[in-house]
Amino acid sequence: MIIQIYEIQTREEARSMIELGVDHIGSVILSKDDWKSATIKDSIEYVADNPAKSSLIPLYNHADTIFYTLEYYKPDIVHFCEDLSTLLSTQEEIDRLMDLQKQVKKRFPQIAIMRSIPIALPGLSNEVNSIEIARIFEPVSDFFLTDTLLTVPEKKKTGEKKAGEEKTGEKKTDLQQPVSGFVGITGQICDWDMAKKLVETTQIPVILAGGLSPENVFQGIEKIGPAGVDSCTATNAVDKHGKPIRFKKDLKKVKSFVNAARSLDF
Repeated sequence: MIIQIYEIQTREEARSMIELGVDHIGSVILSKDDWKSATIKDSIEYVADNPAKSSLIPLYNHADTIFYTLEYYKPDIVHFCEDLSTLLSTQEEIDRLMDLQKQVKKRFPQIAIMRSIPIALPGLSNEVNSIEIARIFEPVSDFFLTDTLLTVPEKKKTGEKKAGEEKTGEKKTDLQQPVSGFVGITGQICDWDMAKKLVETTQIPVILAGGLSPENVFQGIEKIGPAGVDSCTATNAVDKHGKPIRFKKDLKKVKSFVNAARSLDF
């Protein structure tokens, strides 16, 4: 069972995660305009000298900047997490992201590619073709990661709109993704039935993510049978109002998460 923890930005945090038994140490680059971070580079280099693996999310997908980023950091895994649910009708954008992953594989064969597959909230998963998205990206990915999609694009309607119906193009929820254009860090559980279907239909390892916490990770593993589990928001420290603090982990929560995930052996 792979255990992956995100928002680890320093060597000291990486050391703590490894000591607690975390397998994939995840870091995030927030902007293509400020993609060099000495502290993140130091963290990734530290992980390289240990049994764990480093995973890096760039919150951008401009090809040249991605190549510069990977050359600079040399992570074990690059993790792409665009909100693909809004792209299926844009073949040009799908082709561009597919080509980007193909180029990464060719230029950096030592770096594995993780691709987030958006899965809607429980009760809305049939509104997003998560399985079709996975099928498209499977040939150029080494891991999939489920993540929660809060906003579901409205399906196109035919005929006249009746009173009380939503307009075409509106969303089925009023929620917004925390980072526009990307999935992740919602703290909300995705539809586990769809996540299980993804595990059963794809040929590559699936990491279960989306609202996983020390309290529910055992249940998620038992129900879905993924290759691994991922946590970010639910293992962060919280402020005095109980709101998660970005890029600050609660080591007790991480320890509880690891122990819970390890307690069920497939």
